[in-house]
Amino acid sequence: MTNYYYTHNPDIVHDEKQWNFELYHHQFQFTTDNGVFSKRTVDYGSRTLLAAFDPRDLPAGPFLDLGTGYGPIGMALAYQSPERQVDMVDVNELALSLARRNVALNQLTNATVFTSDCYDQVTATNYAAIVTNPPVRAGKQVVAAMLTGALTHLMTGGTLTVVLQKKQGAPSAKKLMQVTFGNCQVIKKDKGYYILQSVKEG
Repeated sequence: MTNYYYTHNPDIVHDEKQWNFELYHHQFQFTTDNGVFSKRTVDYGSRTLLAAFDPRDLPAGPFLDLGTGYGPIGMALAYQSPERQVDMVDVNELALSLARRNVALNQLTNATVFTSDCYDQVTATNYAAIVTNPPVRAGKQVVAAMLTGALTHLMTGGTLTVVLQKKQGAPSAKKLMQVTFGNCQVIKKDKGYYILQSVKEG
């Protein structure tokens, strides 16, 4: 069975759940299922990323949630920044179908969900921010491609914001982002989670 959440079409026995969760002081409704990451609650890493992410100083432009899963990060950003377009992509078709349902359920008109294996279907090069809670279990090569590929899809002044646990490679990811962007800051640490951020400089 290929039932990993980072595969294209997880082979699962369906067991849908509906639940609510508060992000940015707003109650979101979620539908989840087997075969997706953190199906019972919004995971702590994603919550930590959202708490650290500040869009106020970013240039005007869309956001990209890379590896959106069933959608919590992208949906929260779409709610928080209604003037921005938020693209939400993943390789997992089951997760994407749930994300589309969750976007509709929460009446978010500025969020678009589509399939992309890393950046292979992402054509825009003008994102003001790319955010990701990368699928560590998919392997170091996948995570590295998510980090390095961001550079060509960001506008000048745009940011890449990543959550990783220290024990799952945050220090090496910081080094890779430093090499790729010429800068990388740890903007938050919480219970072993590091929020890393790089800025695309002109």
